[in-house]
Amino acid sequence: MYAEKAAELGTVLAQNGHGVVYGGSKTGLMGKVADAVLAGGGEVVGVMPTHLQKREIAHGSLTEIHFVESMHVRKAKMVELADAFITLPGGGGTMDEYFEVFTWAQIGLHEKPVILYNVNSFYDALLQQLQKMLEEGFIRTEQKPLIHVATTSEEVLNFVKKRG
Repeated sequence: MYAEKAAELGTVLAQNGHGVVYGGSKTGLMGKVADAVLAGGGEVVGVMPTHLQKREIAHGSLTEIHFVESMHVRKAKMVELADAFITLPGGGGTMDEYFEVFTWAQIGLHEKPVILYNVNSFYDALLQQLQKMLEEGFIRTEQKPLIHVATTSEEVLNFVKKRG
């Protein structure tokens, strides 16, 4: 299901003239998004630390790929190149990237949407935690609009369109 939704998202993005900036791997959900965007004629830019080049198997068909020296440089480059951030279901690295760009939005380092793509209720527990953080004052009330949640590709697209 997750792979199908990732491919669907890539198709919807490409059909609406949006490219993708991501970690550059041909594997995982983002690899599926990249493949679908490329198949739809869209541009896909990868940003991969050199130490992950073999482990993550760099995608060979990207429009452009940047090899960088570290994860910190990778995230900074992705923030520079992207117009929005879409978080698909994932693990620790996904959460690290989500919270970094969310925090940067909180402190005003960017004004780009940070979107949780809540496929199959994957992020329900995280959303409960974010609500608890709001209730307890660890996220300020005026920052609540920074929490964007989508359950369909079309909802993701709507958040992306608001940026453009």
